Amino acid sequence: MFLSHIYTFLVTFTHCVFFKVSCSSSEFSLDGDYLLGGLFPVHDIQHATPLLSPEANECFRHTLSKSGYQMLQVMRFAVEEINNSTTLLPNVSLGYEIFDHCSDTKNFPSVFSLISQNGSIKPQEKLNSHHPKVIALTGPYGSTRTITIAPLVTMDLIPLVNYGATSYTLSDKLHYPSYIRTIPSNKDLIQMMIHIIQWFGWNWVAFLRDPDSNSEDGLQLFNSYIKNTGICLAYQEVLSQRVNYSLTLQKINRLNINVVVVFTGSQYAKNIIKAAIANNIRNKVWIASETWSMNQQLPKEPGVEKIGTIVGITERFLSLPGFHEFIYKAKGTSEMNTHDDAESEIQMKTCNQYCDNCSMLTAEDIINEDPTFSFAIYSAIYTIAHALHKVLQCDINECSTNISVKPYMLLGEMKKLDFPLNGRQVKYDVNGDPAVSCAVVLWHTETNPPWIQMVGTYKTHPEITFTINNSLMPWRNNTAVPFSNCSVECKEGFSRERVRYHDCCFLCKKCQQNNYVNYSRDPYSCVSCEEREWFDGTSMTCKPRPVVYLQFTEISSVAIIFCNACLITFLFAMLFIFAFNHNTPVVRSAGGNMCFLMLVCLIMSSLGVFFFFGEPTAVKCPLRNFLFGFFYAVCLSCLAVRAFQIVCVFKMAADYPNVHRVWVKYNGQWVSVVSFSVFHFIVCVLFMTVTQVKPFIDFVSFKDIIFFTCERGHVIITGTIMFVNIFLGSVCIGFAYVARDLPKNYNESKSITFSIVFFIVIWIFYFTVNVLIRSKSVVLFNALAQIASVYAIFICYFIPKSYIMLFQPEKNTAAYFQTSIQTYTQTISRG
Repeated sequence: MFLSHIYTFLVTFTHCVFFKVSCSSSEFSLDGDYLLGGLFPVHDIQHATPLLSPEANECFRHTLSKSGYQMLQVMRFAVEEINNSTTLLPNVSLGYEIFDHCSDTKNFPSVFSLISQNGSIKPQEKLNSHHPKVIALTGPYGSTRTITIAPLVTMDLIPLVNYGATSYTLSDKLHYPSYIRTIPSNKDLIQMMIHIIQWFGWNWVAFLRDPDSNSEDGLQLFNSYIKNTGICLAYQEVLSQRVNYSLTLQKINRLNINVVVVFTGSQYAKNIIKAAIANNIRNKVWIASETWSMNQQLPKEPGVEKIGTIVGITERFLSLPGFHEFIYKAKGTSEMNTHDDAESEIQMKTCNQYCDNCSMLTAEDIINEDPTFSFAIYSAIYTIAHALHKVLQCDINECSTNISVKPYMLLGEMKKLDFPLNGRQVKYDVNGDPAVSCAVVLWHTETNPPWIQMVGTYKTHPEITFTINNSLMPWRNNTAVPFSNCSVECKEGFSRERVRYHDCCFLCKKCQQNNYVNYSRDPYSCVSCEEREWFDGTSMTCKPRPVVYLQFTEISSVAIIFCNACLITFLFAMLFIFAFNHNTPVVRSAGGNMCFLMLVCLIMSSLGVFFFFGEPTAVKCPLRNFLFGFFYAVCLSCLAVRAFQIVCVFKMAADYPNVHRVWVKYNGQWVSVVSFSVFHFIVCVLFMTVTQVKPFIDFVSFKDIIFFTCERGHVIITGTIMFVNIFLGSVCIGFAYVARDLPKNYNESKSITFSIVFFIVIWIFYFTVNVLIRSKSVVLFNALAQIASVYAIFICYFIPKSYIMLFQPEKNTAAYFQTSIQTYTQTISRG
């Protein structure tokens, strides 16, 4: 009830004081079938003073705004263009009532005039019974001014099609049901600024704003939208008339902030830019809001080119065809108009429909002024016209004249509009906000005269798209993008560790081996890879580890298999040669029947090599080492017995005849070989059964692969097998050394010694490689060591004998061997 009394008082006060004044001006008023209201800042209050009494503001007493006057002319141009159209509103004319709206809180008389009916306002009047002076209005400029008057306008659902208020608060249809705007809201403008910051990888920024509600709304949205983007608001400041601009800039410098968002009106933007010039600020990036990004005076400020790069956001550049001609015509007409009547002048001043300094502006002054809001005003008037077209059920020839138009009827149609206008689609969402089509602009202050270039775009229809042409930016020529980050981004494999309150400030900490950092999820934690995965240190995810084993098709495998096949072929050939020469002295001196056992054992040893290739199985794993381990040891035992037998014939027969007799009588060489073979066979069977040599997946030895191999078996049993081979080799070398001076044809010391030395060297090399190298090649070296061991005995022991049988048959006779024995006996006797 109390608010209702205040409201009635205001209405009565304004009606008595202002509405009785008759105002007329060719630029502020135009008769028509339907009137539109317009609120424009033709004058600008530089410094507001506290209100000491209830009074309206007289705008003409303040500073003329060329930009505001240009806005007024755009509305006049749009109305004239619509009235001249024969299709949009045929046989219907639009008129207007325009007021100079220069104050945030002291311009209520003009608003009351627009929403009144016959000079009075009835707050409780039903919508169908209320006929305000205007069917819709556009304006005012600025969010604070709009929020101040919007409740009065929207109370009666009069469409308020705004061109210059971006506060996201106005999108709330519960509080502002008839508010529609033709420019982007702060929501879109702030998101566009964030897109610019993210595009260049910045995350350490300052935000400067006005003390008004619109800038506060922008700051709240900025803080809300930078969450989870990696952007940190390092510093914020409210720019008022009393703020110390130099101190503000010093704080920004001290925090190493190189990107500054200036979300203010033109006046505060001028103050901060001039202060930056005066304080010798260098190499900053200034992101300008739409209110001053197209300012025509600031780019000409001396020294502005030194403060850094100025990037702004604004509506896409759209020319208004015919507007320049309209201005030249309007200025020509207005110069002929004079106002000599002092009383009329006072009346017009009182109504805020007078501009005594506007006649001093030339057409060029108006045309060259900041065009930021021109299309917004133009589309606002066309929005009203198209809605009226729908309400009046117009066709291309005429509109219905028997329909009583109410403002709320236009509002219902506006929400459904979708029409093209100068190449752009005009439509509104459920909040009354338009489809956004903005531009990113760059100030070229280094040239004379300076100019503004469009370098990027941002659109929300049909989908959100944002792009910047990097080749047009000032740092394109071999210079780095300005750095504005609290910390240098960590390298792959390093996690962040916070050092300050802000997430952007951190140290880099190396992750442990096989751990990675997923920066898109949690840059502060190292994540361990799964057992079948690995981290290569250059990505943000683990990679699968391939399962690796020796394939038959690998070049190295093919080479070894070929060598082994050749070896087996040679061994069979050697077996055939020895069988053919079975009763010759060379074969008997080499061991006789024992040679055939040695050759068969070497063939069987070679077969184990084939089980090293292909996928390991429960059969392959034990056989690859069992065949070689057992049969090669039998072969070594034959060599040891053969070496002992030669010594026994020539040395022990003379010194220990009884021992020699027993050895020959009971076939000591075969008893020794069989006994050893049985013992070694038992050890090898234990190797295959007790230790259960089976396929083994090795996850540990290699970080980037999973090695599919065979278990090595029990250490003691495996060691016993290796010890037996080493022992037999040592016995062979020992007996070979004792027999070094025996007859040449019976002396096997060199052949046996070389065979065993090669065998030992080969396996020393293999075990060295096995310790030093971690690779699947170790398995390859194992197979190679087995082949080389067989080749050692084959080449050093059997090849020389086959050579005599094939190419020196004269030495393969009993007479030749008897001569060697006689020579040896004579030598011993003389000794």
